[in-house]
Amino acid sequence: MFAARERLAGENTDPRGAQRRVLADLLGFNASTEFGREHGFGRVRTMDDFRTAVPVRDYAAHAPLIERTAAGERNLLSADAPAVYFTSSGTTGAHKRIPVTPRFMRTTFMPFYFAAWAPLIEHFPEVLEGPGAVLNLKHDPLSAPPTTADGRPHVGASQVDFGARFGEPLSAEPGTGAPWAALPARTEPGDHLERAYLRLRLAVQSDVRALVGINPAMIAAVPYQLNLWWPRIVKEVRDGTLGGVPHGAPDPGRAAGLERLAEYFGTVRPAHVWPRMRALFCWATGVASLYLPALREEFGAGVTVLPAPVAASEGPVGVALDRHASAGSLVASASVYEFVPADLDLAPDCATLLPHELEIGHDYHVIFSHVGGLYRYAVGDVVRVVDRVGGVPRVEYAGRGGRSDAVGERLRDAQAVRALRTALDSGGLALRNVACRVEPAADGAPRSPGSPGSPRPSRPSRYVFAIAPRTPWSAAEAARFTAALDGSLAAESGGYARARASGRLGPPAVRLLDAEAFDRDWHEAVATGIRPTQVKDRLFRQDDGLWGRLTGTPGG
Repeated sequence: MFAARERLAGENTDPRGAQRRVLADLLGFNASTEFGREHGFGRVRTMDDFRTAVPVRDYAAHAPLIERTAAGERNLLSADAPAVYFTSSGTTGAHKRIPVTPRFMRTTFMPFYFAAWAPLIEHFPEVLEGPGAVLNLKHDPLSAPPTTADGRPHVGASQVDFGARFGEPLSAEPGTGAPWAALPARTEPGDHLERAYLRLRLAVQSDVRALVGINPAMIAAVPYQLNLWWPRIVKEVRDGTLGGVPHGAPDPGRAAGLERLAEYFGTVRPAHVWPRMRALFCWATGVASLYLPALREEFGAGVTVLPAPVAASEGPVGVALDRHASAGSLVASASVYEFVPADLDLAPDCATLLPHELEIGHDYHVIFSHVGGLYRYAVGDVVRVVDRVGGVPRVEYAGRGGRSDAVGERLRDAQAVRALRTALDSGGLALRNVACRVEPAADGAPRSPGSPGSPRPSRPSRYVFAIAPRTPWSAAEAARFTAALDGSLAAESGGYARARASGRLGPPAVRLLDAEAFDRDWHEAVATGIRPTQVKDRLFRQDDGLWGRLTGTPGG
C-alpha cells in the first residue's frame, strides 16, 4: 500500500509525461483491435490526434462492442480478453457490463486501489490488529455469481477475489478476513438485508475499530439497523445462534452488557457497542457532506472520516494520498483524462480541457480513456477541483453529470448541495438526509361565482425539498431555512435565478419528514433485491413511486 502511494506521488511530479505514456500505451496495445483499426490508432501520435480520431462517447456508444465481447468475440475494444465484467453501481437503468482485463487491472486499477488504503493503515494501524477489527460493509462475495455468455462473472468490484482472479494475493481489503466476511449461515441470493443483519449480529461481539462503506448511505444505515434489530441481536448473542441456527458458544455476559447499554442510553449508538471505533472510510462529498459531520458523532468522539477514492466501475479518477477530508489526487498514470466545464453539455465533438488547464474551485465533467478498452468515455460524474498537489489537480466528487431542468433552470447536484449547506449554516441547522423534486405547475382555483376579478393565477412549478432533520425544526426555523435556500440556489445557479425572476419557478417548499424516513426508504430499496452498494443517496427524485415511498404519499 505504501509503495503504491509513493509510486503515484512520484508520478505526480511529471503528470504531463505520465499522460503521454498512458496514451502511447493504450494506442500501441490496442491498435490492432476492431476499434483501434476503425479509429486509426496506428496514425495517432498526439492528444490532438486522439481527439480528432475518437469522438466523446458514453456507455451506449461503447455497448455494441461490449455486448459482442460478452458474447465471446475477441479483439474488439481491447487486445486483452476480459477476465470479469464489473456491474455498474448506478441507481438508474439496466446494469452496465464493464469489461475488466488483466492488463487494465495491472496498469490502471491495482496501483490506485492499493494506494487508496495507505492513509487508513498509516494513521490507524490498529485496524490490522485482528481480522475482526474492521466491519467492511461492502464486502459481499457470491458463491455462484452471474455470468455473461462468454462465461465471465458479471459482478460488483467488491464481489471479486482479486487474488484468485488476477494473481494479487495481497489485495484483500481490511475486514475481508473477519468472522462475518464469509457468512456461515445460508441466505437467499437477493436477501441483502438478512446478510446485513447476520454481519451486524457477529460484529457486536468484536472490537471493531473502523467501518468501510465506500457508499456512505450504507454507513448511515448502521445506527438505524442496530436499533431495528437490537432485540434479535441480543437474543442470538445470548443463545449462541446466528439466523436461528446454533453458531459458537452462548455469550450471556456480552448479551447482558448489551442490554445494559439499551437500558442506560435508550437509543443504542455504534459508539456504545464499539467504544474504540477510530475511522470511517467512505465517500465524503455530495449529499453525504450534509449529514456526515453529525453521523460521525454516532460512531464516537474523534472518529475520522477518510474519503474513499473518486472512482467508478469503469475506472479511477482521484485517490487521497493523505488525510484530506474529501479530495484525492488525479491518478495521472491510470487513464488519459479530459474535462468539460460542468455547465456545458457533453457532445461527441465538444471541446475538452486537459488536467493542467483546470481551474481551482470549478466543476467539470470527467472523460477518460484507458487500456482496458474505454475511449474518451464520459463516465457521467462531475468533479470539483479543490487545489493542486505535486503538479496534479486534487479533485472531489461533486455529483452526477445530469441536471434537473423543468423550466430551463439546469440545476446540478453540486449546486443544490452547496445551496443546502449555505442555508443550513445560516440557521445553525442539521439534517439526516435530503431529497428534492420539481412539483409541476398547478392551475389556480376559480373564484367563487359572482365574485369580481379574473380566476386566480396558476402556481408555477417549484422545487419541493424533503428533509429529515437531525433534531426537530420549529416552524420559524423551517421558514427561515426555506427563504435562505431560495437565495442560495439563485446564487449558485444562474439558470435557477433567471427562472425565479421570470416567474417560471416559484419559491421552493420544504417538507419535513420524521428522523427515520430515509433509513426506512433505504431498507425498502434494498429489500427489493438491489445490492446495498448500489442504493445511494439521490438528491433529485422525480419518479412518483420513489418519491411516494420516501414521503409516504402514494402516487407522489
